[in-house]
Amino acid sequence: MITKQKLLLYCNFLLPKTNWILAVLMLLLSVNQLSAQGKTITGVVTSAQDNLPLPGVNIIIKGTKTVATTGFDGEYSIKASPNDVLVFSFIGFQNKEVVVGGQSKIDAALSEDTNKLNEVVVIGYGTQKKSDLTGSVSVVNLESAKKVVTYDAAKMLQGQVPGVTVQSSGEPGGFVNVKIRGITSFSNNNPLFVIDGIMVDSPYDFAPGEIESMQVLKDASSAAIYGVRGANGVVIITTKKGRQGKMDIKFKSIVGLQNVAKKWDVTDRLGYQKITSEAERNRDIRAGVPVSIAPGNDPNSSSYISNVNTDWQKESFQTGVVQNQALTFTGGAESIAYSFNVDYFKNTSYIKTPQDYERLSTNLNLNGKKGKFKYGAKIAYTQSDKEIFNEYNVGQSVVSDILGAIPTMPVYDANRLGGYGGTDNLTQRAISMNPIGFNNLIDNNGKRNRFIGDAWGEIEIVKGLKYKLDVSYDRTDWENRKFMPPSDLGWYYITTNDEASLDVEKGNELRTFLNNILTYEITLGKHKVDALAGWIQEKRDYHRYNMRGVGFTPNDIPMLQYADARNASEYKFTITGISYISRLNYSYDDRYLVQANFRQDKTSLFSEKNNSANFYSFSGGWKLSNEKFWTLPEWISNIKLRGGYGTLGNNTISQYFFASTVNSFAGYDFNNELAPGTTVVAALDPNVKWEKSTNSNVGIELGFLNNDLQFTAEYFIKKSNDLLLGVPLPFSTGAFPASVTTNAGAMKNSGVEFTASYSNHHHKFKYDISGNFGTLKNEVTKIGVNGNPIYGAVSKTEVGRSVGEMFAWEAIGIFQNAAEVASSPTQTGAAPGDVKFRDVNGDGAITDADRTFQGVTIPKYGFGLNFSASYSNFDFSMFWQGAGGNKVFNAMYRNLMIGQYTNHHKDELNYWTPTNTNTNIPAPVIGDPNGNARDSNRFIESGDFVKLQTMEIGYNIPIKDKFIEKAKVYLNGQNLLIISKYKGYDPDFNSDGLLSRGYDAGSFPNPRTISLGVEVSF
Repeated sequence: MITKQKLLLYCNFLLPKTNWILAVLMLLLSVNQLSAQGKTITGVVTSAQDNLPLPGVNIIIKGTKTVATTGFDGEYSIKASPNDVLVFSFIGFQNKEVVVGGQSKIDAALSEDTNKLNEVVVIGYGTQKKSDLTGSVSVVNLESAKKVVTYDAAKMLQGQVPGVTVQSSGEPGGFVNVKIRGITSFSNNNPLFVIDGIMVDSPYDFAPGEIESMQVLKDASSAAIYGVRGANGVVIITTKKGRQGKMDIKFKSIVGLQNVAKKWDVTDRLGYQKITSEAERNRDIRAGVPVSIAPGNDPNSSSYISNVNTDWQKESFQTGVVQNQALTFTGGAESIAYSFNVDYFKNTSYIKTPQDYERLSTNLNLNGKKGKFKYGAKIAYTQSDKEIFNEYNVGQSVVSDILGAIPTMPVYDANRLGGYGGTDNLTQRAISMNPIGFNNLIDNNGKRNRFIGDAWGEIEIVKGLKYKLDVSYDRTDWENRKFMPPSDLGWYYITTNDEASLDVEKGNELRTFLNNILTYEITLGKHKVDALAGWIQEKRDYHRYNMRGVGFTPNDIPMLQYADARNASEYKFTITGISYISRLNYSYDDRYLVQANFRQDKTSLFSEKNNSANFYSFSGGWKLSNEKFWTLPEWISNIKLRGGYGTLGNNTISQYFFASTVNSFAGYDFNNELAPGTTVVAALDPNVKWEKSTNSNVGIELGFLNNDLQFTAEYFIKKSNDLLLGVPLPFSTGAFPASVTTNAGAMKNSGVEFTASYSNHHHKFKYDISGNFGTLKNEVTKIGVNGNPIYGAVSKTEVGRSVGEMFAWEAIGIFQNAAEVASSPTQTGAAPGDVKFRDVNGDGAITDADRTFQGVTIPKYGFGLNFSASYSNFDFSMFWQGAGGNKVFNAMYRNLMIGQYTNHHKDELNYWTPTNTNTNIPAPVIGDPNGNARDSNRFIESGDFVKLQTMEIGYNIPIKDKFIEKAKVYLNGQNLLIISKYKGYDPDFNSDGLLSRGYDAGSFPNPRTISLGVEVSF
């Protein structure tokens, strides 16, 4: 959505001008008409606000195809007759009509159209004026969102829309997690993305710079048209389309530097040796055995390490580079217009490993019109290459390895196979990963190619009645290769020739859609009706095969034929679906608005008796400001009430999950004789069906000062039922796993959302301020048959509380002496210097029953604040975003405070000793017999934060050149400042375990990025 006059001025200058071919044809076909026009009209078009010339304004002779366009200085020339009417049109400005009469020079001053309610927004399978919306639809401010330098359009949503939560990380090419109005499922909560009418799971493969508009459908009133795919909300993205006129060329280039702005306070060699030696000393003293210190940490040992002091954060982190170049061509005629974009994006890692991300995207949009027939096509191709970070154990990220690596381990060691350093079990007694060596030695690469083809045609059968046929083809091919060569990274991390392996996964996925849409519009006096009906077919084919080779020598070529042993597997499936959709919009006198949506979905994902479901919504709006029974003050521009109710679905379930499978080759021993038999492999519920969600939403919209000042407030309730959940089964069933997925859960989300904006474009200094704020309350209303809670990582989900709430022990101090230990509730392994935990249930012993809820993990509120301004050729903007009210379990801090053989946080240097009792840090003990590092409130922190997400200053270079129409340079900063008490890198990390939420075990920090960009239009 374009709001700034200066941007409007230049963007409109890039609008299509008269195509010379079209002009020649018109000249040949209309010689008599052109001759009759008789005279040339000239003039200058300016802005009424500041009297500046407006380039790119279209001047059309009303009722004809004759058109002219203003140049950079606002001047134009057109042939017209005295009876003609000139129509001056320019996006963002009000149209102006002037009768030619006897004039030969006509100057025009255009006034800005600041009424944003006149915008046309994209909704499901159609468009609608913003002022006529009855559902909860948020239009993303793309001017602000595009200032986020990212590979994924989903990242652009962060903080821009109330009720939308976005989590990402600094990993190049990493996944972006999006939630709309909370958690609505125990399985999948990601919204549906619709790009140019094509339904996709995520916009990962699409260039953000090509986006022309983005809308978020947040309630059932707006999303019910997508039925079973709409429960988690819908994000509709429209890319740039072709425009009539001569070819316009735009070039954009941005290059940025990335680094980790914050460092963890971990110990150096002396600090590490001190804490680890103390932990060994305490272990032996408690066991009553002679003290044994690791030789590498003992100054009295000949193996004492004094010449290695590795700062692993300094050694691992580097300056990453992000770059994005794009070239766009637009132009064409009425019969065929085009927009072609080539976009290159590359992000080198800020960690000294080859884990980079590189992508090349192309996108061609065609559209045209011939009489009553409209048509168009889309062809997009993306090729990406992502080097993948390696995990030795699941959840053991490279960041956790960096922070846990001990300072007495060198980065490089020429004496070890591979050339990287490691630890020794006799000298250091530490199992410590060398993250630089591990990720540089292993070649882990993912290649991905995606092709999208779409073609559509629309014909107006009779006035107001249109039929549209849309066919799309979406194919993704991928190949992942992971080669782990023989190497020696120290104790525990040794890969022998027999263990060296190559894993290759190849696959493809093809999705096809066939949309048949019939629409009808009619206006009868004060009554306006538009209706839609459609039939949709879809098919998804998935095919994957895996190959593994084991056994390589250090010099072997990493290909399967050189492995000592090989095996392979294959997997494929097909899912089909048919849907029937309909929508009815009714408006009376531009005062009363009613909308109804209906969709019936049928899919092969469920058994025949449960494979179809109906989804619907009803919504209404009342434009009080248009009522005639009162006269509003002139400064009140708009008052509208709206509300709606509807149902949505979620079909996130594996294929054939309703049909139990058995192993017919199972045998059993009867009297020492093997009898053939059959056993259940996995127990499945044949009655499983899709999840359903019911939504209620009410809102008010206010506009003041000709809608320069706007405000909205909404209240919503989302109730999700029949949620898919794993219910435990008796082991006697023989099923593995011993659970069955069935519709056994329910939850509710509710909250309020506010948006406010003010635009002042009436002076040379123009500015826009907008903000949003939203709250969210999540409550589980049903779990399984008996309501048994579900436990996760430091979490418990139970009826009546939020999903994945923190659940842990409560530390209340440090035992100071043996008498205090003896007089306190029983804690197995406790001794002076250990953590004392609260006996919650009062049974005299510290057990699992003493864990308590410690706070919700879903933010209770979130907000965003945008400010942009322009004066003369300069523009400036900044965007603040934040969230809070939630708790985070800092598992990385716990791992650094555990007092074992890995590295430590500097806080642990203040550990308890008989002479240092004024501390809350327990004495380190190898083995941790008291469980000081158990899940407790010692490691639970506030998730509140405020971020300066982006700041940008730009300069539009004044150029009067026939070849270069516009040039701009700008400096952009991202993730510049964070205000938070969190001990880790960033409380805004990607953690979506659903039931195990807010668990930071070493997340990738979001880097600080400083970029320099240039944009040129030709």
